Amino acid sequence: MSAGTAKVRRSDFYNDPAFNYAEFWVGRDYEHQAEVIALRRLLRGHRFCHAVDIGGGYGRLSAILSEFADRVTLADPSRQQLDLSAQIFPGSRFERLLADAMHLQFPDHSVDLATLIRVLHHLPDPEPEFAELSRILRPDGYAVIEVANSVHMGRRVDGFLHGRRASRAPVDIRSDDSRRRGTAPYVNHHPRTVTSQLAAVGLRVHQVLSVSNLRHPLAKAALPQSALLAVEKVAQRPLGRLYFGPSVFFLLRKTAVSP
Repeated sequence: MSAGTAKVRRSDFYNDPAFNYAEFWVGRDYEHQAEVIALRRLLRGHRFCHAVDIGGGYGRLSAILSEFADRVTLADPSRQQLDLSAQIFPGSRFERLLADAMHLQFPDHSVDLATLIRVLHHLPDPEPEFAELSRILRPDGYAVIEVANSVHMGRRVDGFLHGRRASRAPVDIRSDDSRRRGTAPYVNHHPRTVTSQLAAVGLRVHQVLSVSNLRHPLAKAALPQSALLAVEKVAQRPLGRLYFGPSVFFLLRKTAVSP
């Protein structure tokens, strides 16, 4: 499906005045630092002219992209999030653009790096967003995509104990009450399904990292953050191909000729 024919997704979920996404990250510094470690590891040794942080919220990772790109654009469908980014990162090096991930206002093949992190949670069917991301990437351009992992090790163990097979389809993890109230979609994805969807738009996997591997409350309660992050640094790469953790980061490269 092309971006021009894709339907517009609701973005008003993310303009709720009662919700401050920066406050969501209070108490989640381990998860944030784990993602920073992963992003820097994947981008180390690269330099980009223009990077776009798609659905980047208030810009917590746009600031990291500024270390690797001459120009960074934070593209988000929420005016509230973009305004929040101006408060948290005043005088920042990144630009801000009000845009949803299916309708990015960039010419074809004009972006060197695109990131889509903490976004697939809200996309039960991400193929239109993947197609749009591929459209804006130049041939041989890079993308970093994070997958909320439906088959992380904890879920696999639970499925084995209860005789449940893992589904390749997106898994809606909202409560029954949230579904009834029509809250924003909140799904996990099978990494193999996502890699197939990405390959269909010419994005090939180069590296895989398993991220936030010690996110379990017991681990976070038992170990100081310095120990959590020390283990995280060592574990991300070897656990990547096992899809061990709750979050999987892919470094992808666009094939020279898109399908």
